[in-house]
Amino acid sequence: MNPCFAKGCLPMFTDVYPQQLTHPRISLDAAECSYYGSYVSSLTKRSTSKFWVACFTDRNGRRLKKSTASTNRKEAQKIADEYEDAARRKRTALQARRVISELHRTITGTDLAQTTMRSFLNDWLERKAPETAKSTHGFYKGAASKFIEFLGASADAELAEITREHILRFRNEESKRLAPKTVNHLVKFLRMVFRAAKRDSLLSDDPAEFVDTVREANKTERRPFTIDELRAVLAAADPEWKSMILFGLYTGQRLGDIATLTWANVDLERGEVRLVTRKTGKRLILPLAPPLLRHLESVPTSDNLSAPLHPRAHSILSVQGKSGHLSNQFADLLAQAGLREKQAHRATHGTGRGRGSAQRGISFHSLRHTAVTLLKEAGIPAAVVMELVGHDSQPMSEHYTHVGTEALKKATDSFPDVL
Repeated sequence: MNPCFAKGCLPMFTDVYPQQLTHPRISLDAAECSYYGSYVSSLTKRSTSKFWVACFTDRNGRRLKKSTASTNRKEAQKIADEYEDAARRKRTALQARRVISELHRTITGTDLAQTTMRSFLNDWLERKAPETAKSTHGFYKGAASKFIEFLGASADAELAEITREHILRFRNEESKRLAPKTVNHLVKFLRMVFRAAKRDSLLSDDPAEFVDTVREANKTERRPFTIDELRAVLAAADPEWKSMILFGLYTGQRLGDIATLTWANVDLERGEVRLVTRKTGKRLILPLAPPLLRHLESVPTSDNLSAPLHPRAHSILSVQGKSGHLSNQFADLLAQAGLREKQAHRATHGTGRGRGSAQRGISFHSLRHTAVTLLKEAGIPAAVVMELVGHDSQPMSEHYTHVGTEALKKATDSFPDVL
């Protein structure tokens, strides 16, 4: 008898004939043995532990043992079966690919092209380029580069060879040097990539599907500004920042979108601002709230429609491609207004954006929250609020198909005058 039986752990069935199998839990005939792919799970115990140990065969045919962390034999056997089932699915997929590759080589005389992690990421990035903002695509490229570097030689293995364990190790390694928020962005990026691979029928299982994000210690949720806080920030702001704050409050748009506005986006006669959001590519035509319209009518206009409304911010965003530096400037402005402690610029820390910063729940993005809060408090319907600030929500769009100009005008007219 194979020595593994004496330990209570079944060996690979290729070592024995199915008809000769005798085991207290299992009795298989030849057909059943074929179905199980010549492998089956079992249990054993170590003298030094009270927990049952699962014996199963991995996708490469190696016999493994892993604690079930259970003292109940029935529960432990269920866990062992799950280990074996998961490994069997991987073995079946690998075997199928090998057979297909051999058939292709026999018929055509050439090797079947393989989709590697590296090649799939390159193709995915190329597909996403016209669909995403330049800054977002830049993040995708950086995240892909990090993952490829982490994988090393495995990056050129077949896509299906990448497992949940690879992604978990990558997440944990990045957690040692990056802020939790940044690590979670990387995890969400990989979820998108592997979800796309499964959708393209390149994978039967998504290894990133159940990889959790990391906990963000002392996370502070964004909150809206109070009217008094808004007036304090406006009092501390120079003319350009004052204008950007008013746009943030009365349109609910993101900092990057406001920084890129030109006079071509503004129609003072109609009292409208028109833009395409950088993040979602959504086209918006928004009525100007009365305080914002009065502000624009008070500043010198330009005969050049391509001239930016906020020249310094526009220049910074054009050079850097992202709004991080502008966010830091706004943080300094909040400190001048006495709404938070002045922080050293996060880029100098070298430990990831946001690590160690004493956030007090307010940032430029809080103006967007403030706009939503003020509109809801004024009784504006949720669909109108979402249309005004440019939110995309599938559940909401199922109930509301169109928001008219009159409804949007009523919404912007409901804003309080913080000037």
